[in-house]
Amino acid sequence: MANYIDGFVLPISKLYLDDYKKVAEKVAGIWKEYGAIAYFEYVGDDMVLEGTKSFMETVSAREDEKIVFGWVVFPSKEVRDMANKKVPQDPRMVELVAPLTHPEKLIFDASRMVYGGFKPLVTSKG
Repeated sequence: MANYIDGFVLPISKLYLDDYKKVAEKVAGIWKEYGAIAYFEYVGDDMVLEGTKSFMETVSAREDEKIVFGWVVFPSKEVRDMANKKVPQDPRMVELVAPLTHPEKLIFDASRMVYGGFKPLVTSKG
């Protein structure tokens, strides 16, 4: 059976990148408890390729923001669908995400996140 991934891109203020990272590390563990087999988040470094639209443009990132690109790997779409129902209801998620979305110190703005679920097209290992 082929793996299934959820992918996402979002801007995070450079000032709050460490705060976000601490939460993301805990969130990764919760996703894995609900069936994810791997969880990755990377921060943008080389964000421009002439002739293409960058992640920065796509999410309307500001000069003081970094781009986070991540994906969660699941053994199947069915496991992913179940996890996507259960993870947001987990009380730990509510507790972890609340400080990131507080209006006075908005670290994570879901309205600026790009997200999608993906099935395999080409895989090459080794």
